[in-house]
Order: sequence, then structure tokens, then C-alpha cells
Amino acid sequence: GLIIPLGELVLRMVCEQMSLWHAGELSPPRVAVNVSGRQLRRPEFLATLCSVLEETGCRPGWLELEVTESDILHNAEPAIATLHDIRAMGIALSLDDFGTGYSSLSYLKRLPIETLKIDRSFIDGLPADGNDKAIVEAILAMGQALGIKVLAEGVETRPQADFLEVAGCFEAQGYLFSRPVDVDSLTSMLRKRTAVSE
Repeated sequence: GLIIPLGELVLRMVCEQMSLWHAGELSPPRVAVNVSGRQLRRPEFLATLCSVLEETGCRPGWLELEVTESDILHNAEPAIATLHDIRAMGIALSLDDFGTGYSSLSYLKRLPIETLKIDRSFIDGLPADGNDKAIVEAILAMGQALGIKVLAEGVETRPQADFLEVAGCFEAQGYLFSRPVDVDSLTSMLRKRTAVSE
């Protein structure tokens, strides 16, 4: 029963940090925040989201909300309506763990998502596992046909990254690029990046 207050706390912390970075003339990439289906189905979620943005000074374009397929498809209609309202606010949406749940294509075409995230369970076996290769290539082809970006999760090796690049997947996350870091470390990384670009 803690996901509602915990989810709001995390959302607020992220929005506050994004505003601090931008006030310090740093340019972080968009930050994704996981949102549960229980949060999405609450009638007051949109009002809470608007309040957090207003109180923290965070712009909608700095934020991405990440939802899982199985969370949405349980009592889907209210969640889908809320996602359309969120997208209309200018907040990006991504679908996490794609391919591990229901994978309902009839719902996928109705979701206002910008990014499909390929679950790491399909990345682990790359490039040797033929089934993983086929699944990843199919998801990439579907994303391209629907005009949806595809991001690979859990990329840990250079051969995985090389396969994905050749296959047409140009966004990825995982330990190959960085381990999780705390706010201070990330702030230092952003400062260095800003200094280099200047």
C-alpha cells in the first residue's frame, strides 16, 4: 500500500533535482520515473502530477514516465485515458519490459508512447542466441513501423551493443555505459560534459 506516497515522493525528488540542475545551467538528459498502474488509475494522479511540476518548477519536457505493459492492461481503459492526458502535457512516455507481459498489439497501437524498452531478458543472450536475435529484430521492426523509438535495456557487453547498432537500435542503457551513480556523481559528470561542449 505504499506505492502511492512512495511514487509521489520519487516523482517530487526527481522534479526538484531536474530544476536544480537547470538552474545551475546544466543540461541533463530527460529523466525517466517509473509509475505503477495503481498510480495511473487513481483519479487524482493527473492533479498530483501537475502540482508537483508547478511546485518544483520542473518543465514537462524534462520528464519521462515509464510504465509496464502488465500494469496498464489490468483495467486498461482508465490508464490509457490518463496516459493520453499526460502526453498532452508534454511529458514523454515509455513502455518498460516490453515483450515479457501480455504484449497486446491491439492496446499497443492505442498507447501514446514514445519509446518501447526491450527487456534485458532478450538482450542477455545477444549476439549468440538465435531466438533473442529474432525477438529483438522483430521488436525493432515493429517499433519502426509504428513510429516508436526502441531502447534496449541491460546492455553489458560491447558485442551486445554492436549487434544492436547494426540491427538499428540506437538507444540503450546498461552497465556497459555506466553503473548507477548518486546525485553528486551525476552532477559532476554533467558539469564535465557542459565544460567540454563549451
